[in-house]
Amino acid sequence: MLRYAGRMPPLPPTALLLGLAGLLPFLGCAGGALLLQGDKAAAYLSALIAYGAVILGFVGAVHWGFALLLNPAVPGQKLMAAKRLAGGVVPALIGWSALLLHAALGATAALLLLLGGFIGTLYVEQGIARRGGLPRGYMVLRWALSVGALLCLGLTTIVRILGLRLIF
Repeated sequence: MLRYAGRMPPLPPTALLLGLAGLLPFLGCAGGALLLQGDKAAAYLSALIAYGAVILGFVGAVHWGFALLLNPAVPGQKLMAAKRLAGGVVPALIGWSALLLHAALGATAALLLLLGGFIGTLYVEQGIARRGGLPRGYMVLRWALSVGALLCLGLTTIVRILGLRLIF
């Protein structure tokens, strides 16, 4: 189990409120990409990919904050901090790569990479949580927010792959 320099407090209620508000751009952009046509749909799709990339980078940056709470004087924590700092960069690189893929290969490739990035990040965080390296309640929030993001990205990806139109 990891020991931080101080006691890790539970998540504040504001984190839940702001986290849920952070799902609104996913919902709005996915809705626009799926329900509109032509250039408007393309603009919402681009916004969805960009927002997904930004949020993936944000999720990685959270681990920088956690790494800074580690005490390098405690055996093993200096190495753990270095691993978390390095690992915290990976989601941002995946998000940036998704933006490049969108430009080079199209939206579906970018969406698939974002889906993989969110799933991979959740997997890594679950392991960190099992070792006591995250605040109480963090993974509950992350699962809720990630499921919302994954549903928006996943539905958009499936509709694109199948070539469906959801225009009412």
